[in-house]
Formats: sequence, C-alpha cells, structure tokens
Amino acid sequence: MTSRLAPIFLAAILAAKALMIGALLGTDPADQLRLAARYTARASFAIFLVAYSASSLVRLWPNNWTRLVQRYRRQWGLGFALAHTVHLGALSAFNIYILNMPSVQTLAGGGLAYALMFVMAATSNNASMKAMGIWWKRVHTIGIHWLWFIFTFSYFGRIFRPETQMQGTLFFTLCMTALGLRIWAWQQSRQRRAAV
Repeated sequence: MTSRLAPIFLAAILAAKALMIGALLGTDPADQLRLAARYTARASFAIFLVAYSASSLVRLWPNNWTRLVQRYRRQWGLGFALAHTVHLGALSAFNIYILNMPSVQTLAGGGLAYALMFVMAATSNNASMKAMGIWWKRVHTIGIHWLWFIFTFSYFGRIFRPETQMQGTLFFTLCMTALGLRIWAWQQSRQRRAAV
C-alpha cells in the first residue's frame, strides 16, 4: 500500500469497523442500524477534520507531518467521501427499517451536502481542475464549507438534549476549532503578503 492511498484505505477500515461495532453493540436490528449510522458518522467526521484542516495546519506549523497531510489532502477528501457514503447507506437502511421519513429540512440540507461531496469526489483530479478553471476552486470551497456547516449544525443541536449533550459539546467544539484554525491561517497568510 502506497502512502498516497493510505487515507482511502484508512477510511475504508474505519467505516467497516464502525459498521461492525454497530452490529455487535446493537440489541436488535433497528438498534444495530442506528448505531452503525452513528459510528460511521463519527468515523467520517474524523477524516473530514483532517481534510478540512490540512492546509491550515501546514501554514501554521510547517513540518514533515503537516506537509505530508497536505500533500495527500485529495486522498483524505476521497477517503471522507467513501466513509460518508457508507454512513449514508447505514442511515438510509435505518430509516427504511423503522419506516421513518426524514424532515424536508434534513433532506434539503443533507442532500445538498451529499451532492456537493459527490461532485467534489468526482472532480478531485487534475483533468477536472484544468477543465473547470476557477470554478473548480469555487465548487470545492463551497462544498467543504457546506459540509462543515452541516456537521456543526448537527452537533450543535445535540448539545441541548441531555442524552447527547457530551457528544454534541465535544464534536461542536472540534468543528469550531477547525474553523478557527482556517481563519487563523488565513490571517497569517494575509499578514505575510502585506509584509512583502
């Protein structure tokens, strides 16, 4: 396995383990699917944070590790798309099993996030970058920030429910920290350009 493919293999392993944990811990089929959806979301979120923070980390703390993460940022993004697609499968299976129709708000916000994610995955190659020109950067910038918003909004809502308060607080804090890193890195880059 080459280091270039390592993020994708890691994502596949994490998603598979999340499904297995859900199957092992669930008390009945509905609970197994619910837990599989929960744990695959957490696995994909961890990979998303790496992809989302890669450029910020290398700007703020340039070293061999952050340069390596940045070099394979595309693969981290593809790994996230893979893991989050597994989450979509688990979540869809759960909703079908319990005969639940998600709200229009959930379908619209989440549907747009998945559409953007699939477009970003399909265009994560040099040929697409060349063909799309400036629109490639625009699509990927909008897409990654919309995904960040969906994760942040989702975890923020969990803060106000006693049974998910700790989880919501932890993951919402990670979302805001990742955004803070991007803002800090952007400010540092701006100051360097101004100094030059």
